[in-house]
Amino acid sequence: MIIGKVVGSLFSTRKSEKLVGNKFMIVEPVDGMKADGERLVAIDIIGAGIGEYVLVAEGSAARIGCDMKDAPVDAAIVGIIDQGQNWSK
Repeated sequence: MIIGKVVGSLFSTRKSEKLVGNKFMIVEPVDGMKADGERLVAIDIIGAGIGEYVLVAEGSAARIGCDMKDAPVDAAIVGIIDQGQNWSK
């Protein structure tokens, strides 16, 4: 899992049927949490908002974490961080 900050949202009217009804957010990993530091698109099953720090599962853990094992998902927001130490600026 990585820690990231939700920096935006996106909408897609045409997508895989297995993704219909889901919300997508743009997440920017906090420094040191992801090697390339690039933003990613994550499915949001818990209702995170822009500006919140979140836990993101990637790969097969993302599909399992959002109970969508047959969907084309490689990143999922699985938690909203209330409090933490030594990871944000």
